[in-house]
Amino acid sequence: MTETSPAAGAPGTVFRLLHRVIAVRPEEVPVLMWCWVYIFSVLSSYYIMRPIRDQAGIAGGVNNLQWLFTGTLIGMLLVNVPFAWLVKRLPRSRFIPLTYRFFALNIVLFALAFRFAGPAQAVWVGRIFFIWVSVYNLFVVSVFWQMNVDLFDPEQGKRLFGFIAAGATIGAIVGSAVTAGLVEHVSPLLLLLGAAVLLEVAVFAAARLSRLSPVLHRVAAGSAAERRQDGPIGGGVIRGLAHAFNSPYLLNVSLFMLLFSVTSTFLYFQQAGIVSANIPGRAAQTEFFATVDLAVNVLTLFAQLFLTGRILLALGVAVTLGLIPALTIIGFGALALAPTVSAVVGFQVLRRAGNFAIARPTREVLFTVVPREDRYKAKSFIDTFVYRLGDQVGAWSFALLGALGLGMTAVSLVAIPVSAVWLGNSLWLGRRQERLERARDAAVVAAAEA
Repeated sequence: MTETSPAAGAPGTVFRLLHRVIAVRPEEVPVLMWCWVYIFSVLSSYYIMRPIRDQAGIAGGVNNLQWLFTGTLIGMLLVNVPFAWLVKRLPRSRFIPLTYRFFALNIVLFALAFRFAGPAQAVWVGRIFFIWVSVYNLFVVSVFWQMNVDLFDPEQGKRLFGFIAAGATIGAIVGSAVTAGLVEHVSPLLLLLGAAVLLEVAVFAAARLSRLSPVLHRVAAGSAAERRQDGPIGGGVIRGLAHAFNSPYLLNVSLFMLLFSVTSTFLYFQQAGIVSANIPGRAAQTEFFATVDLAVNVLTLFAQLFLTGRILLALGVAVTLGLIPALTIIGFGALALAPTVSAVVGFQVLRRAGNFAIARPTREVLFTVVPREDRYKAKSFIDTFVYRLGDQVGAWSFALLGALGLGMTAVSLVAIPVSAVWLGNSLWLGRRQERLERARDAAVVAAAEA
């Protein structure tokens, strides 16, 4: 075993405190702490850059935003191919640092481009930056969860993924606060360089997690089992991506992601229309959105720390995965009957908090029962390209309904059967995951007895 000394100290104060919140074991404590450092750094980095991205998108022309979203979708597809090649050729301990350092180098180059570009060039730099950050956001978070579903088994994921996700929420809050507090006092160059440094912190944390992997899996350091865990995954560059469509299980995971994204876009446009009609003035609207974000973050953090693991263990994957689709059916039904500010606030807060605190950690558990190749290649493709594809489908579907002269109520009525399909998909996925987990456990027991 390696890296056992942190765990040995953990049963003191840290272990006792964590054990009151979640069902954690002593050897898991240092892993959880480094997971928090990792995802905190990644999310802080993104939320430092997010306001700069949004301002760059507006500066490039609001009417051009749909093209920027289309460019993001293309970028998602392009970045998955070289990443799959790295996964094929290199061990986890090398392709994860290379991925993050590639993005960190990009951040530094953008910082220099913003610093030295003239007014005309700055518009195009901003447009490219908007697309790049939109790709960056999903991709770096996906890589974090890819490593987690490779480190933890399904039982551990049910207990711990919600608590791990709380590090992301705190990182998002801190990153937003840093930019809001410093943007008037420091240049975007320094903010972007700070975001790049945070990625290097994430690389360090990922390296520590790789060293702690034998402790989680109870294998000897330097053994053949440890080398297999961190060895090159192999396989074809495209094969992992194709599995997202060839495997019935992964195809349904893709459908889950697509329907989540489509319904999120529907709700986003519903919210925009209701707020625009009922809350006049840019300042009042900004205050409204900030209040919603605050409520989402507070509720999310509470649920991630105290509820997610308990809900997953008590209800199982299938029922837990179906909670947000069921809420979505109810929410769009309420909007169809009463498209008011209070209705959209309640729906948006509960749905977004439920996604971050419950649906996202549960969705990650789905990948703990698939082969290692799919945990990296197929998962990356689903988390990034399929997600952004859902944005496109939702946005253009909403535009089509508007072009047909259908109002907000009609959009809600369309979203209800879409959400019902999503609910059926969620229940099927959860039951399938549970069967795959039982088969996996039986295979482990048989191998141990052989």
